[in-house]
Amino acid sequence: FSGKNASFNVGETLTITGVPKPNAARFNVNISSSDNDIALHVDPRFNHLNYIRKVVFNSCQGGTWGEEQCVQSFPFEEGKEFEISIEFKSAEFLVILPDNTVFRFPNRLGAEIYPMIFVNADVRITSFKIK
Repeated sequence: FSGKNASFNVGETLTITGVPKPNAARFNVNISSSDNDIALHVDPRFNHLNYIRKVVFNSCQGGTWGEEQCVQSFPFEEGKEFEISIEFKSAEFLVILPDNTVFRFPNRLGAEIYPMIFVNADVRITSFKIK
């Protein structure tokens, strides 16, 4: 899924509903200004690299990834619908996971509008809303 015309502005909330595919390794949600500049990368990993049932958060600037942050909560199951909400505050993103865990991730790139939202890998998106 790619929402290239779905700009995300300070003060808005993005809500994504989807279903992880059977035998999912991972999927990710990216809010970005370009392919090499990702302000927020939310990456639920069922079993990817050395991560098992972890949600990884990061950003990428000029193609270089920043420092990863993780949460212990992993409220995702293969084949079971989930909802993630992301509130865009000026200095940070508030990511609300399906179990209502709230994770604050800094807006490391500092922009107030991000013109690209894309979702990759082992997931089927059923709903995508910006309010």
